[in-house]
Amino acid sequence: MADNKRDIVVMTPQEGLGGIRIADDVVGVIAGMAATEVPGVAGMSGGIGGGIAEMLGRKNLSKGVKVEVGEKEAAVDLFVIVEYGVRIPDVASQIQMNVKRAIEGMTGLSVVEVNVHVQGVAFANTENKDEEPHRVR
Repeated sequence: MADNKRDIVVMTPQEGLGGIRIADDVVGVIAGMAATEVPGVAGMSGGIGGGIAEMLGRKNLSKGVKVEVGEKEAAVDLFVIVEYGVRIPDVASQIQMNVKRAIEGMTGLSVVEVNVHVQGVAFANTENKDEEPHRVR
């Protein structure tokens, strides 16, 4: 069975020892994890289906992440859902810095761009306690 996933090769500092292969999905998981660590990020978005951004749990960290990886460079697109009330440009900037730092630190690749696509806003699940109780059940 042919594997359609493309691996990248990062040359080792000591030639002759062989190559190191890092799958695109690994870079995607690193990017997704780094993005969700940023305060104000509610989760990753699985895209827009039926006009609603679907929020994904931690099991799907490479979902909502699109990576393009070369031999020495990587470009990342992240699709996120932010928490209501945060300043979106600040959160997006923090995501860019955190993702770049994580990928470069863990893989040795140079990250040339991190594009953040805000797909939705998550509201806290707070019940309105000032609401009158229902008289009829």
